Amino acid sequence: MVKKSTKNAASASAQSPTLIDVARIAGVSPITVSRALNRPELVSPAAQEKVFAAVRATGYVPNMLAGGLATSKSRLIAIFVPTIANSIFADTVQALMDSLTAEGYQTLLGLTGYSSEREEQLLDAILGRRPDGIVLAGTLHTDESREKLRKAGIPVVEIWDLSDAPIDMQIGFSHEQVGIEVANHLFQRGYRRFSLLTLEDARGLRRSRSVIAELASCGVQDVSIEIMPAPATLASGREGLTRILAQHGLPEVIVCSSDTIAEGVLAEAASRGIRVPDELSVMGFGDLSSAAQVFPALSTVRVDGARIGLLVAQALLARFNAKNQEPAPLRIDTGFSLIERGTTKLI
Repeated sequence: MVKKSTKNAASASAQSPTLIDVARIAGVSPITVSRALNRPELVSPAAQEKVFAAVRATGYVPNMLAGGLATSKSRLIAIFVPTIANSIFADTVQALMDSLTAEGYQTLLGLTGYSSEREEQLLDAILGRRPDGIVLAGTLHTDESREKLRKAGIPVVEIWDLSDAPIDMQIGFSHEQVGIEVANHLFQRGYRRFSLLTLEDARGLRRSRSVIAELASCGVQDVSIEIMPAPATLASGREGLTRILAQHGLPEVIVCSSDTIAEGVLAEAASRGIRVPDELSVMGFGDLSSAAQVFPALSTVRVDGARIGLLVAQALLARFNAKNQEPAPLRIDTGFSLIERGTTKLI
């Protein structure tokens, strides 16, 4: 007889306390422990206190996966965004997580690094855990990702973008329309020599192409563009301005794909003695909390990220509570607004 296995089992039990351990210490039945943790309204306050004291004493962590198997619900929501470094997605993620946590859901954050292939890998890892819902930043996915999500049969919300071919629900805005309105706004203020500075990111590139196309319709043809590797950093903004000056000379205005890059442009301009906005104007995107605090304060495009997060949470919760009803299509355009500050000339 090999007694070592018995010792190992006892050791594993000590390391990973079970619901049975909690019930024994609390002096109640296992079903009472389960109800106290999952349906506390069914358990007396005295019994709840015994259970919670035993949980604290043992360090017991409920097995959410096992509970999900019994109820067909994992109460897990996966959220995929490109980056959290100087991220314009921060307000969205915070509002979404806060709203879902208040309703008893747990969230898992995955970083795609602006790569559809990386997003597909993350989906492969998470779909096996049967999340109740998935939130994806953007609408550009691999064909394989789209097919897997359709077959999974779980709610999917694409955010910070809109398209004509949604997987399920979409809550965001048109990046093409952002480009059109930025181009017209600056053209009407007399700017004619433009440069664009963008990340190698599909959404930023779409905004940039939209700016170029709209300016062309206004008769402005020679628009330079510099594309920087992701993620957005102050250094990439400084390097971007250096490249623009070396290859194209000093433009009247630089349109940046993010506030972070724009702030890097401002830093490089200051180091070179280039006066903003008298000699060079700068336009950002995202309206980060720092945008109004730099000097000069940054003109930018404001997106209400917190509102997007709240709308996503509401959409998911409504779908979860819809029982067996046919899912209703959902496409919400949250819009955006142009914010004029000190880095562009006012009429």
